[in-house]
Amino acid sequence: MLKDMLVVDADSHWAEPANLFTSRAPAAYESRVPRVEEVDGEQMWVFDGHIVGRYSAAGVIGRDGHKEEADTALNHWTHDMVHVGAWDPAVRLDVLDECGIDAQIIFPSTIGLGGQDLGMVDDPALRRLAVEIYNDGMAEIQADSGDRLLPLPLMPAWSIEDCVREAKRVAGLGARGVNMTSDPQDLGAPDLANRDWDPFWEVCAELRLPVHFHIGASVTGMTFYGKYPWDSHPMNTKLAIGGTLLFIGNARVVTNVILSGVFDRHPALKMVSVESGVGWIPFILETLDYEMAENAPRELAAMGKKPSEYFRSNLYATFWFENNRNKLPDLIEAVGEDNILFETDFPHPTCLYPDPLRSVEAKMETLSPEARRKIFGENARALYRL
Repeated sequence: MLKDMLVVDADSHWAEPANLFTSRAPAAYESRVPRVEEVDGEQMWVFDGHIVGRYSAAGVIGRDGHKEEADTALNHWTHDMVHVGAWDPAVRLDVLDECGIDAQIIFPSTIGLGGQDLGMVDDPALRRLAVEIYNDGMAEIQADSGDRLLPLPLMPAWSIEDCVREAKRVAGLGARGVNMTSDPQDLGAPDLANRDWDPFWEVCAELRLPVHFHIGASVTGMTFYGKYPWDSHPMNTKLAIGGTLLFIGNARVVTNVILSGVFDRHPALKMVSVESGVGWIPFILETLDYEMAENAPRELAAMGKKPSEYFRSNLYATFWFENNRNKLPDLIEAVGEDNILFETDFPHPTCLYPDPLRSVEAKMETLSPEARRKIFGENARALYRL
């Protein structure tokens, strides 16, 4: 099935090393950029004196390759227990070769899935420096890998002007997309339906930088995550509930951006709903058409087309685990075979490891050869200019 087929993993993660920022910071800022310190006996990310979050292994694949249960790995493993490929680019390339993957899109883990935790200090110059340090480091990794590893740059979402400037800067470094928080209002900027963001959308469209919204990529998103499960559940069950509803939580992002009018104003703009699956999309799009017709007919009449039609023209979603009931062909037809990307989520709890391609082989064989080629890699080839 995979003979002569390009395979691109559209969602994976780093387990950021402790020296990610300090090793690149100017000497005057080395003690202020994000760093790992012991706080009350536990290793924590600290940014200019502010505790950002736990410095965890940020993965469930151990050094010996075994897959650990989520609670143990995420809440008890130290960084030295996770697979070296989770943080070392050279070893990550070995993982790609072992798994039969040609290229991989990579997102953060412990600094916020959309980099939102870098906006939690008061000094704007220091916040901007932290983002630039991260993005410069990711650009080096991409270049050194020959464009096989593509860690997406973060956007300084607290400032529209800074986002425009940084998008232009990282495009010059070879970036193939940007990673954006879904709720910049958490950080003091307008929400993304506000037309003040139009200069940013214009730059992203012009420079062919698809805008990525990973699940849980905002303070709001992760606050919901903590409130989804009932407290009486055991921790592993809480993680399963939180993970399930984070997927569906990206429906909030998709519906908001579609109804914002951004795609009428910027028809070349592309966006990606990352690690959210695709099964919910047909229902949400059908619901959106119905609800707008019932509740907002004037606003619907002002749109260039039906809300559901914007998904096929401007949006993508990632697929990795669905089709246990052999419904994948119907699902692909409903969402669009040109709008789905393959992912593995390495090294996170739901990742397809150690043999991601074999794990989806039976599912993908239900599709036409052309649809398989598109989902495994050709859609990503076009989107990321590979």
